Amino acid sequence: MDYECLKQRSDGMRLVPVSSVREGTELAKTIFDSQGRILLSKGVELKQGLIRRIRKNGIMSVYINDEYSDNEIEDVIKPELRIKAIKLMKDSYTRFSEMANEGITNKKLANKLKTKCLEDIGAIIESFINELFSQKEILVKMVDIKSMDNYTYQHCVNVAVLSIIVGIEMQYNKEKLTHLATGAILHDLGKTYVPKEVLLKPGKLTSEEFEVIKNHSEKGYEYLKDNMYVSSISRVIALQHHERVDGTGYPRGISGDEINECAKIVAVADVYDALVSDRPYRQALSPNEAIEYIMGASGTHFDYKVAQAFIKMIVPYPEGTLVRLSNGDIAVVTKTNPKFSLRPKVRVVMRNGKAVENSTIDLVDEKNITISGIQYDVES
Repeated sequence: MDYECLKQRSDGMRLVPVSSVREGTELAKTIFDSQGRILLSKGVELKQGLIRRIRKNGIMSVYINDEYSDNEIEDVIKPELRIKAIKLMKDSYTRFSEMANEGITNKKLANKLKTKCLEDIGAIIESFINELFSQKEILVKMVDIKSMDNYTYQHCVNVAVLSIIVGIEMQYNKEKLTHLATGAILHDLGKTYVPKEVLLKPGKLTSEEFEVIKNHSEKGYEYLKDNMYVSSISRVIALQHHERVDGTGYPRGISGDEINECAKIVAVADVYDALVSDRPYRQALSPNEAIEYIMGASGTHFDYKVAQAFIKMIVPYPEGTLVRLSNGDIAVVTKTNPKFSLRPKVRVVMRNGKAVENSTIDLVDEKNITISGIQYDVES
């Protein structure tokens, strides 16, 4: 395999499964443990011992620097704000779980703790909205790296951020965005009532276990419904985020306009973030695969208008993604085409097992060539 001309290019960032990381590769994005502490810093050289350490911490994908890409991908919110939000959600859900399961029997103390948690969450939501509102153009190019232990809290934060971005695209004002984001970050609150052995089961759920899981929507709504710090819209999101526009969702099987629009937004954000996350029973889908799923379910599971707004904000092939083309070439995405997001500009790096230089293709113009999949390793 000829790598010499490839290695002369400047390093860039791309997301790969840990199983595809070659020893000696440079880590491109700092990763954190379940306590929010730095596990490995950006720039470290990944030896086998460190790769095993990453796996041991329940992290299945990482961003790396290598010879195939030239761009650094930036998150839509600052890393320190994301870390702060995840820690807050972990602490808050722990408190909510204690109260839900009668770990705190003093009602006055329980209400005080609940109020403090919700006030802190409100402050985080305000920070999210202010940061996202200040950006001239918002496009989601980065998939957040999750650890298995922190999945629930990271997922809640991501769903809130994605929902705000869609709300901005749909021209919501800050007040409505606050209701949307609060419901989004608390959408899975009812899962504090679900036994951990069911919630964290690595395999397929039985029909009885799935019924227990399905109860979380109503449980979350009941928990929030009498709290003055949570609006009626936010509470309805907790109740309705698993409803489908064709009436096949739960808990009440309502359809169409019976479902609150904010709940429809959270439904799409919830599914997207779950699909692009590594789980104990499956590897994460790539952004383009998740988008294709949402497009396919638009008008049945998801509201068509909401799904279209969501898809506009997600980059299916971020710059730096290594892809396999329909003609067999391996290429790296160099520029996205906002109006034709599934047909970016690419630079061919490998053809018939040999490195290629100075071969750029705009897939908008080359209509006979398509992207057939993500390529994580040129030797595979």
